[in-house]
This record gives sequence, C-alpha cells and structure tokens, in this order.
Amino acid sequence: MEKYLRNIDQQIEFNKGKNILLDETDLSLKFVDDTINAILMIKNISDDSEKILIDYAVDKALGEFCRMNQYYTFNSSAINGLRIIYSNLFSSIRTNENRIEFISKNHYKYLKQWLLKTNPFAEKIYTNADLDVKPVACSEYSVELQMTVLKIDLKDMMEPVLDIGCGKQGHFVNYLCKQGIEATGIDRFSISGCNLVKADWLEYNYGMDIWGTVISHLGFSNHFKHHHLREDGNYIEYARKYMQILKSLKIGGRFHYAPDLPFMEIYLDKRQFQIDRCEISDFDIHTTVITRLK
Repeated sequence: MEKYLRNIDQQIEFNKGKNILLDETDLSLKFVDDTINAILMIKNISDDSEKILIDYAVDKALGEFCRMNQYYTFNSSAINGLRIIYSNLFSSIRTNENRIEFISKNHYKYLKQWLLKTNPFAEKIYTNADLDVKPVACSEYSVELQMTVLKIDLKDMMEPVLDIGCGKQGHFVNYLCKQGIEATGIDRFSISGCNLVKADWLEYNYGMDIWGTVISHLGFSNHFKHHHLREDGNYIEYARKYMQILKSLKIGGRFHYAPDLPFMEIYLDKRQFQIDRCEISDFDIHTTVITRLK
C-alpha cells in the first residue's frame, strides 16, 4: 500500500504546476514510468485498498488544484465528481480494456472538464496562459502576524473561539489551546483532530449564539471579496454565510476578519452590530471587528 501512496505523490509532483486547460497538456500531462509499473500490479489489490487509494488521490489532487489557485472552490458535489473520475480511472485500469496511453489521455480530459464545470472562471484565466503557471496561493501565517492584523488581545478574547480557514496545521488554534483558551479551527485541508475540523466554510454549520470569538485572516472575507468582484462569483451564498457567522456569535461576541467587507458592512443593522474598522500599518488592507450587541 505504501508504494502506491508514494506513487500517487510522485505522479502529482510530476504534473505539478502544469496548465491543465491548455490543449498542449495532452503531450505534457501523462503517467510517469512508476505509475505505469504500478498500473500493471494494481489488479491485485483489494476493494478496501482501492478505496483508500482513491480517497488519497482525490485529496492530493484537490490540494494541488488549490495550491495553484486558492480561489478554486470545490463543494461536496464537486468532490464527489472528482472521486467518480478517480474511481473510473481505477476501473479502467482493472478491466484493462484500453492501452495505458488512452487511459491517461482520457483521465486528464475528464479532469479538465471537471475543473471547467466546477470553476468556470478558470477558463478565462488559463486558456491563453503558459504551460507552467504561477500559483495564486495562500500561506499559513504566524500567530504573531495574525494577532497584529486581526487586532486580537487574548485578555479580551471571549470563548469559545472559531478560526475560519485555520490552515492545514491550525497553528493559531493550537496556540490558543496551549494558552488554555477553548478554540476550534475549520479548513478544507485541515488535519482533523480534537480541535481541527476538515470542512468547507460555505457548508459548515456555525450554529446560533455559540461562539465568543470568530476569526478569519485573509480567509473567508478575502474569498468573499473575490466572488463579489467576479461576474460568475458565488457572492449570494457568501453573503448568507456571512450573516450566519454573525448570528452564531454570542451577545458581546466578536468577528475579527481581514480584509474588510465595506459592501456588506454598510447594510448591517447598527442596533445589532458594532462595526470597528482600522488600517494596518505596513499592510495594504483594512481589518474589521464586528461586535454583536443583541
């Protein structure tokens, strides 16, 4: 099993950074020799092992797509579609009805179709781009930087805390827990644990009157602003979730986020929410802190 997992890593690494939306990728996106050798042996694995490999391949593929462009959005339906693509790939390998070259070409054709269906804006960005594209990536920032940008003072932080888009390792959440502060983090690539939840922030159930503090550094609001500016953006769903997040706060609870969202904040009921916006020195962004009043 380990060699198959390593092979998936090698295959993803080989195609890393290549523009799948170019027709020329038919010549550049392909199975490496180790993958071809693994294909010849994969018929011998069990159904349970195959499921593990499919899930692993899906996670790795999603990770690579989002590494290339953090604004790609993949909901549960999109992820299920990707899982079907990899299930069909394994089925094609098992039945051995076609040559490996044909299987490889079809696989990347289906991936391209899936990406265009789930994130149609990618066609405008990458169709005429180079074969190797520069990532539009995000980073897991230091605790100190996040506290500075988000205007967080641990002494005034109401519990429990929710970090939306906490990053795979959840550094800020782990830091808060070590300080004795009850905290949870959600992220689509989070390593699930007692304080970290692997979840899409548009599908997560925030609840009502639960959180003392909600934070999101260059996460939820950054993507909301991106969708607000896009012609095909999912801004309506982001607006709904934004209001759900505010309603999930306890009375007196705060939502700290950057960048700010003036196109939403202007419509908030000032009787229910206090809005504090500030510039961050050395950074070309504004931070907003929303306090729920009632």
